[in-house]
Amino acid sequence: MRNLFSLIFLLLISACVFAQVLSQVRFAGGSKFSYFSLLTDRDVQIRISDEGRITEWGTEEKSIRDNNQYAPKLLPYAGRVEYYGAEGDSVSKGKLKSIGTAKITYYGPYETEFKIGKIKSVGSLLFDYYIQNDNKIIQGKIKAIGTSAIDYYYSFENDAYKGNLKSIGTTHITYHSSFDDKQIRGKVKSIGSVNFSWYTSFDGPRYGSGLKSAIYRQNVGTITYILQ
Repeated sequence: MRNLFSLIFLLLISACVFAQVLSQVRFAGGSKFSYFSLLTDRDVQIRISDEGRITEWGTEEKSIRDNNQYAPKLLPYAGRVEYYGAEGDSVSKGKLKSIGTAKITYYGPYETEFKIGKIKSVGSLLFDYYIQNDNKIIQGKIKAIGTSAIDYYYSFENDAYKGNLKSIGTTHITYHSSFDDKQIRGKVKSIGSVNFSWYTSFDGPRYGSGLKSAIYRQNVGTITYILQ
């Protein structure tokens, strides 16, 4: 009996070790959403668009000069990668089936048009999407990743950030509006309790529109937000 309990415990630990988690969110240029990134075993990142498409996978390459700097493109993953073959349906055939231990499934051809062919699950993480009854600008975008609800600014919001990411779970995200200085319009203003200050046109051309305070890779809760 003791051996049985030990085996069950080891299996549970193994499942936790290889569980997929939402680990990163990137805003290109500190403004427009770029990708969600899931972390799986062997430190593999799976980057996903806000419409549920896998755009890249691999491992991050850290700069040898600065521990906070990483190459924008991932290093190719040398492990096992599989694709759906004859066992797949009309929308999954030819698509990624697994990356390492992370199995990937997709919404089938009989789902609502806003879900067909999009990621349904990666490992234990389930995905949901906004559909035809939702605001038009967010239709087809990811509504939830696992237990994390995803929200966006609607079409009637300020032009500088409408359609952009508004919150992940309880973490709220704000942006500079179209009424702010031209260099910082649409740039992230805050993520949760962390505020970001950017150089404006009043600071002179040598600073561009870079960050004046905080850092480009900011940990908020369990997620790393990248503003580059």
